[in-house]
Amino acid sequence: MRSKTLAVLLALICATSAHAADYVIAVSHATHSDPAWKPVVEALKGRHAEKGVHVAVYKSDVGDVLAELREHHPRFTCFVATPAEATRAFVGKVHRLTRHLDDDPYTDTRWGVLTGFDAANALRIAKHDKPLTIRKAASGTEIELDLLQQGIWYCELNKNHMVRKGKDGKPAAGSGPSDTTKALVDTLNEFHADLFVTSGHATERDWQIGYRYKNGTFRSKAGELFGLDTKGNRYPIKSDNPKVYMPIGNCLMGHIDGKDAMALAWMNSAGVNQMIGYTVVTWYGYGGWGVLDYFVEQPGRYTFQEAFHVNHHALIHRLTTNFPTFAAAEMDERGRIRLTQRPQLSDNARRAGLRLQDGQGLRFDRDVVAFYGDPAWEARVAPNKLAWDQKLTVKDGLYTLTITPKRGSDTFKPINTNGAQRGFRPIVELLPHRVKDIKVVKGADLSPVVTDDFVLIPLPRTTDVKDVYTVSFRATPVE
Repeated sequence: MRSKTLAVLLALICATSAHAADYVIAVSHATHSDPAWKPVVEALKGRHAEKGVHVAVYKSDVGDVLAELREHHPRFTCFVATPAEATRAFVGKVHRLTRHLDDDPYTDTRWGVLTGFDAANALRIAKHDKPLTIRKAASGTEIELDLLQQGIWYCELNKNHMVRKGKDGKPAAGSGPSDTTKALVDTLNEFHADLFVTSGHATERDWQIGYRYKNGTFRSKAGELFGLDTKGNRYPIKSDNPKVYMPIGNCLMGHIDGKDAMALAWMNSAGVNQMIGYTVVTWYGYGGWGVLDYFVEQPGRYTFQEAFHVNHHALIHRLTTNFPTFAAAEMDERGRIRLTQRPQLSDNARRAGLRLQDGQGLRFDRDVVAFYGDPAWEARVAPNKLAWDQKLTVKDGLYTLTITPKRGSDTFKPINTNGAQRGFRPIVELLPHRVKDIKVVKGADLSPVVTDDFVLIPLPRTTDVKDVYTVSFRATPVE
């Protein structure tokens, strides 16, 4: 009797866990059945067991897991995929799928595609559980070193220009080499940067380091990453420390079109655990550069995945508020937008000084930026000075978000304008749990968007900055 009772209790516990899963692994039947790839799923299950894990296995179309995702509505969803599966079309489907767990237009789960050059590479990423605090950064384009503990960037626009910041020092401009290939390779192999940032021209096979002048390249072959300078010298990249890679302005860096893809080489030979990347030729830039605004320029506030997640919320908000026609449009695999009606500017767009091209650009960016890696792995910039404080308190069903400016009239101005579509991102607070029955009781004049799992406040005017801004709402936690 005792063993039977224990079996019943275990069954009830398992059933309860299945319905309380906060981490879903979506994987095709073929990949889940592959002896080399199944350990990747098992490693994730073990690492995230405390969250409650559910494995959703689909036959061929990732969209078939929608019902299971709606049932669990997990905080995290990891799509385990082989390189052959992790295509541009797959990334687009994941974007659309993860916006349909409920009725609002926003992404409903923090997702990532976990892949690698091979199963062993993917398993390394899946097993890594130690959070990363980013203290060292390196870049081939200008980044805000003042908000990082130490780092170096080489200019892609002006030859020989570089800026370096030593530990506990201040950023200082200097003169760098005319060809920065080896110098950038060294930031990975020797400096061991935790964060690497790139922009400029790129393809699935290379990153062209100089944007306005002749420079070398980073290239990939069979999972190996290497630098090739203008004299033909080759510099292998072997960097084992776990890191985040942000090709914020690069075309095609996130497009996995075969085993020689740059994205796979970054994961395999450069120690990249998480990265974003455009799967198409980029031109507008909101989906890439905005992640820098949230991740580096609000240091310590968001994990890397959260920065990607909230930037997408910002994109959807801007698109749906100002360009409803473009928001409803579909896009084919070649990046062409198919409109069902003639696009028109909304009144909001006119007041904001936006153009139809902005609507087209936001729609273009909506489904084409990939996030690779385990979405629950935490990589966060070391805390540093913030332009404003934001604090959420919860008491007796009342949720209050308080924004306290710290830079006076400069609080809501862009911190760094290098790149495209920089700055002016809305304030986003991720809720600690899902809620329902939402009623805003204070701060409606700030036009807040309160959903089941986040609060978004359009950035206040940069003139007449107040001492504090407050939004309060009543809501009931979702069990």
